[in-house]
Amino acid sequence: MLKGRNLIAPVDFTMEEIHSLLDLADAIIDNPAAYAESAKGKVLASLFYEPSTRTKFSFDTAMLRLGGSVIGFSDPTTTSTAKGETVADSAKTISQYADIIAVRHPKEGTALLMSRYSDCPVINAGDGGHMHPTQTLTDLLTIRRLEGRLDHLTIGVCGDLKFGRTIHSLVTCLARCEGMRFVFISPQELRMPDYVKTVLDRAGVPYYETHDLEASMPELDILYMSRVQRERFVSEEEYLRLKDYFILTADKMQLAKPSMMVLHPLPRVNEIAVEVDSDPRAAYFKQVKFGMFVRMALILKLLGIE
Repeated sequence: MLKGRNLIAPVDFTMEEIHSLLDLADAIIDNPAAYAESAKGKVLASLFYEPSTRTKFSFDTAMLRLGGSVIGFSDPTTTSTAKGETVADSAKTISQYADIIAVRHPKEGTALLMSRYSDCPVINAGDGGHMHPTQTLTDLLTIRRLEGRLDHLTIGVCGDLKFGRTIHSLVTCLARCEGMRFVFISPQELRMPDYVKTVLDRAGVPYYETHDLEASMPELDILYMSRVQRERFVSEEEYLRLKDYFILTADKMQLAKPSMMVLHPLPRVNEIAVEVDSDPRAAYFKQVKFGMFVRMALILKLLGIE
């Protein structure tokens, strides 16, 4: 059903296709040995034009655990990009060597452009402040496994909503699920972009905007924290003014439901105090491991291997 497809934004897949992919991820979690040689002989090109820890390692490890191989780079200055090679030509060239490509790039739209010139499936591993669909799949798997459902939830997203590509991806995807409600928690300068709110308006999904994290806590089923992204700011002064606007502490966690789950795409800076890590509702490190399994499932689906 997904063989040969690209994943540029979460809406590229129907919710039925997403649930099928999550089902495969569940199967891999329950019996990883059964999939250890599934992608033997296949090659992933891991192309990271900006720094990454979790996403790059997650993709690379996913392919290796499936028995495949990985080529690529994490520093584009070591490639022909430094000589002026275009993204289109890079896609044409690299797809002659690889069976599937995962690309992270600081410029919005680069993954889409690469998919138009590649001879193999392309996965958007994050393009600027736009979308991060595999993080969304990670979030969905985490929510479904820990909450038991992907419907009738009140989700608070807190922090940098303006540049937070993980948040844009998650909200626009969950807008297709029944009974969802959102609380957008941010300073005025980092509010959710209009294009995301337009998606919710058209789908009839309720939401409201606030800058009061404490007042919002009691109603949330999930709190999705995010860092203020230094790399997206033109002004260092503006970044420093906003970077510690919201900090989740143990005291604030006492305001939340006993079942509320805290997610974060990581890396964190100061927005979640280390003391929260010991709270059983802190799920962000479980989220990291689920990310590897969902990327294993995605690679298998796009390669047509089950």
